Amino acid sequence: MTHWFHRNPLKATAPVSFNYYGVATTPAATKICNDLRTSRTHLLELFTDLNCNPDMMKNSADSYFSLLKGFIVSLDDSSQDSKLRYVQNFKWTDTLQGQVPSAQQDAVFELVSMGFNVALWYTKYASRLAGKEDITEDEAKDVHRSLKMAAGIFKHLKESHIPKLITPVEKGRDLEARLIDSFTIQCQAEAQEVTIARAIELKHAPSLIAALSYETANFYQKADQTLSSLDPTYTIKWRKYLHLKSCFYMAYAYCYHGQTLLASDKCGEAIRSLQEAEKFFSKAEVLCKEYGETKGPGTTAKPSGHLFFRKLGTLVKNTLEKCQRENGFIYFQKIPPEAPQLELKANYGLVEPIPFEFPAVHAQWTPESLAAFDLTKRPKEDGAKPKPEEEVKPLKEPDIKPQKDSGCQIS
Repeated sequence: MTHWFHRNPLKATAPVSFNYYGVATTPAATKICNDLRTSRTHLLELFTDLNCNPDMMKNSADSYFSLLKGFIVSLDDSSQDSKLRYVQNFKWTDTLQGQVPSAQQDAVFELVSMGFNVALWYTKYASRLAGKEDITEDEAKDVHRSLKMAAGIFKHLKESHIPKLITPVEKGRDLEARLIDSFTIQCQAEAQEVTIARAIELKHAPSLIAALSYETANFYQKADQTLSSLDPTYTIKWRKYLHLKSCFYMAYAYCYHGQTLLASDKCGEAIRSLQEAEKFFSKAEVLCKEYGETKGPGTTAKPSGHLFFRKLGTLVKNTLEKCQRENGFIYFQKIPPEAPQLELKANYGLVEPIPFEFPAVHAQWTPESLAAFDLTKRPKEDGAKPKPEEEVKPLKEPDIKPQKDSGCQIS
């Protein structure tokens, strides 16, 4: 598959024991605590396990979140919080801002932070699959679905859970609206890349491919603009990626729009469209070089060496030469001074996030098991917040080097 995606690091977190000696007064309450600890540990381990697949991730995440929700929601479906919501302090780092964690004594903070990591895992899983040399049609569908899943999780966190945090999100942190929006839009854009590759392989109409490419370029541009007001120290590498992908798909759009114009005997306009494709491809080449040289959080690669990039350059060159030959032999049309305005709207293939909901509260949570947590027996020192500047060890992510692309298309 001819794709390469930029990825930011996973969030890291401090261990949580869920040991409430004296507070958990029955075996049922103690079992909930033990299961919370083991399910959290297992989920964190899966984030960096190359053998993990979406079914494994969903089962593990559902197991932990269903138990955690007993710390958040009332069991009688009222709007009241669980009495346990504020008993535990949680610490999480940010994907962009290094290993100094944010800390909140709030189970909702844990829910949205772990949910954020689950969404990131889906993007990384999609990236690994898309980088394989021989990707099957089913694997391509997995890439597409995983990116839509991630977009749905990010969207759900922003709309339904982050607003419930008692402590407002700091500017530039992962849970801030601008970053969540950029992640969501990027996932949609990358999923549409898979759609475009499929449309090209099945030789769909150039007008459809041009429209999808134009919409995808606009997605990347929107994601880039959303990050424009954030500190460039943390976002410059990510923004280089978004900008280069925007230019890349604008080149695709003008290239296939040129083919549509040529098929309508508008050869002069087709040449001008292909010239514009060349211009955007040259911009993308420059940005590829800048991306490779830019330091910052995220993956390191040389995208200009990937087949997905090289193939477009060849396609633009060959299509332009064909148009010029046709114009010299048949059409003799003037080439307009201005590039054609792309007012393309795709009627098919546009990506929407898959709706996401956290699982229901685990069956272990009953009025009796909740009542067995006696907060009057909680030691006073448990409530003391740790120093927020304390270091949290980063997750050891597998070093996935971009594989050489053999040029295999989605079968």
